[in-house]
Amino acid sequence: MPAPVRTPEQRAQALESALVARRFRAGLRAALKAGTQDPAQLVRAGARDAQLAGLRVRWLLESLPGIGPVRAEQLMHDLGIAATRRLGGLNDRQRALLTEAVGA
Repeated sequence: MPAPVRTPEQRAQALESALVARRFRAGLRAALKAGTQDPAQLVRAGARDAQLAGLRVRWLLESLPGIGPVRAEQLMHDLGIAATRRLGGLNDRQRALLTEAVGA
């Protein structure tokens, strides 16, 4: 399926939107690494905030100090969360388990 044809204005708007999203994620990752952002709060807010709902659970876990790709994968497996799951796609049980895991 070919890509839709967009006007230059639409392309510029899409590029600006992508830039805003990347800056948001970069700031969030820095705050998580520094310990100034509570990851459990992000997990809870992921159910209602559209910007947070699109974040991958794996990305969130790997943004935490001391958790790398292997540990994040193991934690997600232990909690029964698929590798491609996003915060907005978690069910109540998964959200509760993940909140407990990152809040500890």
